[in-house]
Amino acid sequence: MKSLHRSLPLLFVVVCSLSWVNVSANSHDDFLDCLSSYHPDESSSISKVTYTETNSSYSAVLESSIRNHRFSTPNTPKPLVIVTPLNISHVQATIRCSKKHGLQIRTRSGGHDYEGLSYVSHVPFVVIDLVHFKSVEVDVENEEVWVQSGAIVGEVYYRINERSTNLTFPGAHGYTVGIGGFISGGGDGLLSRKYGLAADNVIDAQFVDASGRVLDRRSMGEDLFWAIRGGGGGSFGIVLSWKIKLVHVPSIVTVFSVGRTLEQNATQLLHRWQYVAPNLPNDVYSLVAISAWKASENETRTVLVTFTSVFQGGANELIPLMQERFPELGLVKEDFIEMTWIESVLFINGLSNETSEALLERNRSLLPPSFKSKSDYVNEPVPEIALQGLWPQLLEVDEAISAVQTFIAYGGMMDEISETETPFPHRKGTLYKIHYNIGWQEEENIRSQRYISWMRKLYSYMGPFVSKSPRAAYVNYRDLDIGRNNDDGKASYKQASVWGRKYFKNNFDRLVSVKTKVDPENFFKHEQSIPPHFH
Repeated sequence: MKSLHRSLPLLFVVVCSLSWVNVSANSHDDFLDCLSSYHPDESSSISKVTYTETNSSYSAVLESSIRNHRFSTPNTPKPLVIVTPLNISHVQATIRCSKKHGLQIRTRSGGHDYEGLSYVSHVPFVVIDLVHFKSVEVDVENEEVWVQSGAIVGEVYYRINERSTNLTFPGAHGYTVGIGGFISGGGDGLLSRKYGLAADNVIDAQFVDASGRVLDRRSMGEDLFWAIRGGGGGSFGIVLSWKIKLVHVPSIVTVFSVGRTLEQNATQLLHRWQYVAPNLPNDVYSLVAISAWKASENETRTVLVTFTSVFQGGANELIPLMQERFPELGLVKEDFIEMTWIESVLFINGLSNETSEALLERNRSLLPPSFKSKSDYVNEPVPEIALQGLWPQLLEVDEAISAVQTFIAYGGMMDEISETETPFPHRKGTLYKIHYNIGWQEEENIRSQRYISWMRKLYSYMGPFVSKSPRAAYVNYRDLDIGRNNDDGKASYKQASVWGRKYFKNNFDRLVSVKTKVDPENFFKHEQSIPPHFH
């Protein structure tokens, strides 16, 4: 009898697993039949962009936009079907058939969701991959651009620059980021201190809701238009394209990037940077990258702090500005390099020796193959003694592992836009944002928990020195450690508030209200999606 009792739990697991497989198989077949029948005249074209595990191209399509190989293991749940739509009717059919047959939808533009939520789910699901939705239509005369969500930031920079070297858009630092996810999370970047977020410059959108209706700004209403510009992807529907107001850049910009080690007073310089960078003119983008460093095999490891800036203007303006505001950095004339705006985008991405065509390469990786990231916002300068406490933690990381902290200055226009203007609330009073990243090679995934534990320890250490009540985070640096919904995406208001207020502060309540109106059945959901109020 004892052995029978011991067997029951295992039997229960096996039965549940088999029933899940059967449900998945039935849903999968029914879903495919539904797609084919929904638009009989479209059945041929939609079948050509529908991939199941029996299709030889399935793995290649799935892996084409996986940017974090922590979520590309044999045990990672895979979609039953991937659809790479060619037109709006394909998107509508996929939504309607997923809804009819109880399948969850994950939408992928660039694949940069830090927790893999655009292509991983723990319940039977379908991926809509917007890789074919990547047109960029530039209107120089009206200084506007329509961009489809599947385009990457680099493609938008490149296409605008083709038409005008003095126009651009407030895009991301990293050029391989997909437009859909980037703007859905607000989208800060190289021009945020001068022109605000990408979302602040969106003036219209094309959106498909849970009923398959296609809406623009006028037909969706201002509440939903507000929510999709910073409320995070995957909660309200699918934004297929964005109309963005273009902004002006000069013919010449100036950059510098200089490194200082601990032995060269990096701690004191970083401490001073916190007072200088957020108060520089709006034309200056300023960031600091911090990592362990070893000059040569025979030297002791130290910490390298690299100070980088992009200035919208000539060196003759930036040199005296930096000499006045930050003389301690010890910049000399040779540190300042003049170039065009598009060349500065290449520079900031480590592509200085390449032509602008490099910005069209979707699959080049800017982060390590596998990684864990976190974020913070800083409202008061971190004391020098607290910065000193960071260095031993960075130096304890294996040399083969990449551990980088990036401080990105706010201020400027970010101080002038209300925190309720869009769902992105990190505005006035924010000195800078911190991006923490630890990365490793894919074959090291078996040790991933060790690296993730290190990241959590570092994050815990920084707690006393960053924003509080809530400890704020950036939704585009997705982090399930700060709170999550259930695996099926469902959550109570209270449960979702735990993470929701960290990303959105009090804007979370308005997001819940919008969700309740536009998707009351909670069709679009994931581990950090906005819930309707009554769930």
